[in-house]
Amino acid sequence: MSRIGKRPVAIPGGVTAAVDGQEIKVKGPKGELRHVLADQIMAKTGDDGIEIAMRADSNEARAMWGMSRTLVANLVTGVTEGFSKTLEITGVGYRAAVKGQTLQLQLGFSHDVNYAIPQGIEVKCPKPTEILVSGIDKQLVGQVAAEIRRYRPPEPYKGKGVRYAGEYILRKEGKKK
Repeated sequence: MSRIGKRPVAIPGGVTAAVDGQEIKVKGPKGELRHVLADQIMAKTGDDGIEIAMRADSNEARAMWGMSRTLVANLVTGVTEGFSKTLEITGVGYRAAVKGQTLQLQLGFSHDVNYAIPQGIEVKCPKPTEILVSGIDKQLVGQVAAEIRRYRPPEPYKGKGVRYAGEYILRKEGKKK
């Protein structure tokens, strides 16, 4: 039995949640999100919040149960608090700047890398070597951060590149004379 799936998703004040068949809509102060549940899972609103349950006890349903509850909890967290990821840029001459709806990156290439910021995501550069990606959709925030990091992942010898804040880079020893 899923320990995570058993717990209902609490709905805080100021947030409205509606279950319409397999679709869950959550509306809060930061915006509105929706998610369609898998066919093996059903949801209903109760006194404690949204309860997630399996339609039938099968391996597929057991695999989806806890994950579906977590996805619904992420919807509620997204419309109340939002999600953010911080990226750090390390390297001489490496920097970032936001120009309108484009993130301009200088990462040691012969050209600047321009990344179009998707709808629903906010990107800020408090410092030229720091990028703050935020939004209400956890999956989209993580995807955008991963796409930015993919332009120049940190290399193991000097650690130059784009990395997540707090990410540990396993350093290698260079050549010896």
